[in-house]
Amino acid sequence: MGKHALLSASSSHRWLNCPPSVRLSESYEDKGSSYAAEGTDAHTLCEYKLKVALGLPAKDPTENLTYFSEEMEECANGYAAYILEQVETAKEKCSDPVVLIEQRLDFSKYVEGGFGTGDCLIIADSEIHVCDYKHGQGILVEAEDNPQMKLYALGALEIFDGIYDIDTVSMTIYQPRRNNISTHTVSKESLYQWANEILKPTAELAFAGEGDFKCGDWCGFCKAKYECRTRAEHNMELAKYDFKRPPLLDDYEVEDILSKIDGLISWASDIKDYALQSAVSGKQWNGWKLVEGRSTRRFTDEAAVAKAVSAEGFDPYEQKLLGITAMTSLIGKKRFEDVLGSYIEKPQGKSTLVPESDKRPPINTVQHDFNEI
Repeated sequence: MGKHALLSASSSHRWLNCPPSVRLSESYEDKGSSYAAEGTDAHTLCEYKLKVALGLPAKDPTENLTYFSEEMEECANGYAAYILEQVETAKEKCSDPVVLIEQRLDFSKYVEGGFGTGDCLIIADSEIHVCDYKHGQGILVEAEDNPQMKLYALGALEIFDGIYDIDTVSMTIYQPRRNNISTHTVSKESLYQWANEILKPTAELAFAGEGDFKCGDWCGFCKAKYECRTRAEHNMELAKYDFKRPPLLDDYEVEDILSKIDGLISWASDIKDYALQSAVSGKQWNGWKLVEGRSTRRFTDEAAVAKAVSAEGFDPYEQKLLGITAMTSLIGKKRFEDVLGSYIEKPQGKSTLVPESDKRPPINTVQHDFNEI
């Protein structure tokens, strides 16, 4: 069995919505990314920190971590402290809760070949608590109705439901770089119902390469996203408007375009990246050619330049304050808050139009204020 399951928990949001994307993606190389590598380093550090906090033997991995930083260490310390808090909470229900770290979780009863690794499990008599660390700071990840967490929970139930009298499963996403701790609790029965009615039949379709292709936010994580016909056709639907002058569009048409335009922009960007990389690799596109882009002049030897300018009596350097993200990484999140917290302000953001499902509260417009007078 390979390192990753074909129907993995981490990709379940995609294959549950678009089952045939699994087989469609098989021929594409898994190139990885620096973000994934950084996440792996962070998980390794979290595992070490938690084991130390629990008094378990562990070897410090820091010197082997490519992406180690003060910020990563603070995130890992925070994660370990959070887990310890959960263990103490579990002790209120059970005197000797079981804590498992980096536990392999097999959910192949519902998903062919399905398995994953739970960052931490806490079992306290009638409750299983599944905790997952997320190091990313781009997309905010919620625990509610999160299929990855539900698959981990099913894997945990496979191990412990016959040993303990489990009735409740809690699932927590710990995402420190977004100040996000999201917990969702469900009954064991509701999880099994979802597994039998939704998960299992959809996983069978996905494993067989059957079902309907469907375009959505999950496409961003699909290896076939550049060439997928369904995604192309979905985005090209906007062409029906023929991009008439805005005054010719009614409100319904504008609302329809708004609901699709982010996906269109993302798809168009993916197509441009794919075409460029293919051209660099030797692909010839009819009507297109590969040329040098614009470039800016640069020094060939910065040390020699600095020496030459200094000899002329000038200071070749400028001092520039680090940005908030770089400064936080330099001195650590806690020290940043202690030393610089009073110097931070968050000005009002630029107005942005978002779907009603967005959790941010609406802002008052001039027209709204006028109507209230």
